[in-house]
Amino acid sequence: MQLKFMKYRKLSYAAAIVVVALSVLSLGLRGLNYGIDFAGGISMEVAPVSADFTIDKMRYDLAAFSPEIQEFVETRTVLIRVGLQRDATEEQQNQATREIREILGDRVTYRQIQIVGPKIGGELIRGGIMATIFAFILMAIYIWIRYKGGYAVGAFITLILDFIIMFGFFSLVGLEFNQTAIAVILMAIGYSTNDKVVNYDRIEENAKKYHKMPMPDLVDLSINEMLGRTVITSTTTALVMLGLYLFGGMVLREFSLAMMFGILLGTTTSMFISNALLLNFNLREEK
Repeated sequence: MQLKFMKYRKLSYAAAIVVVALSVLSLGLRGLNYGIDFAGGISMEVAPVSADFTIDKMRYDLAAFSPEIQEFVETRTVLIRVGLQRDATEEQQNQATREIREILGDRVTYRQIQIVGPKIGGELIRGGIMATIFAFILMAIYIWIRYKGGYAVGAFITLILDFIIMFGFFSLVGLEFNQTAIAVILMAIGYSTNDKVVNYDRIEENAKKYHKMPMPDLVDLSINEMLGRTVITSTTTALVMLGLYLFGGMVLREFSLAMMFGILLGTTTSMFISNALLLNFNLREEK
């Protein structure tokens, strides 16, 4: 039995428009939850020596610094984040760190201390933006060289959609946006682009083979022929990310969650958006 994906292409377009609109709205109103390495601040990972020293007591003792405190039960550690003023000097950063350590005293052991100034954070943001733009340009060039006409346009449009929706996901869910997030987005977009190239290769092959088949049927045939491969690849990759999410600890949890979403996004935009856009072109006449 052949599934009729193109029958619901208008619904797919409507869903894509809604998701893109939500992403843009969230980015405009909420922005991104910048991590310490982008926003600047002090991050301390500590382990209380005694169970009596709870995060409520930590929060009370450090109230003057307005900290963000998060407890990780499985590792018995506490993450303390303190923001810095934009004009904070290096000496002020070090002074704040010393004051926090004096308050906590010997009631905790220190696993990790990270200090990032606002100036460095701004440079990292610009570097992340440049890396994203550079990767986008390279992918667009590859797509345009690899394909012509409708294939290139379809892949280019969905490439833009993937970028917008991935950034929107980080904004909507509130995941910390840091250098790792940039790497996750680029890996997810790369996965999505690879999936589209594989699908386009099959459609291009069938367009040459079935000269009289209507285009919607031809695209549906190509998707169904690749469906087994697509499902197996996506499922196995997602299962690896699920394992990291469940057992990889807090450090890998947000990474794996974003990657699972990226896999789902790349698979769905390939099947329902990029392929559907090809119906607006006569692929048999393209060289």
